[in-house]
Amino acid sequence: QVQLVESGGGLVQAGGSLRLSCVASGRTFSVYAMGWFRQAPGKEREFVAAISWNGASTSYADSVKGRFTISRDNAKNTVYLQMISLKPEDTAVYYCASRGSRWIARDEYDYWGQGTQVTVSS
Repeated sequence: QVQLVESGGGLVQAGGSLRLSCVASGRTFSVYAMGWFRQAPGKEREFVAAISWNGASTSYADSVKGRFTISRDNAKNTVYLQMISLKPEDTAVYYCASRGSRWIARDEYDYWGQGTQVTVSS
C-alpha cells in the first residue's frame, strides 16, 4: 500500500515562504516521478510542479514559475516544494502525488496524499 504524507503547510503573510514535504512509503520511491497539485475552495485541483525520478527534469505551472522549487531526496523518500514570495492566490490545499512512471507529466498520477493547507494572508 502506497502512502504519501504531506507536512509543512500553515498560515503565512504575503511575501513569505514555506517548504512543504511529502514522505512516501510502500513502493520504491526513487524510480517514480512525483508531483505537487493544489486545490483552492470552489476550484478544481490544478497542477503545480513535477519532478522526474532522478530529479533531472522539472516542470512548473506558469503561475508559480520562479517562485516555487520542487526537489527530492531519494535517500529519504521525500519530495519537497519550496515556496517563496507567496501570494494570497496561492492559498489552497496542497497535495503530493506519485506517478507510475519515471518521467514528468501534468496528469496520470496514481497515488495521492491527504493534503496540507497553505493559507496566505494579505
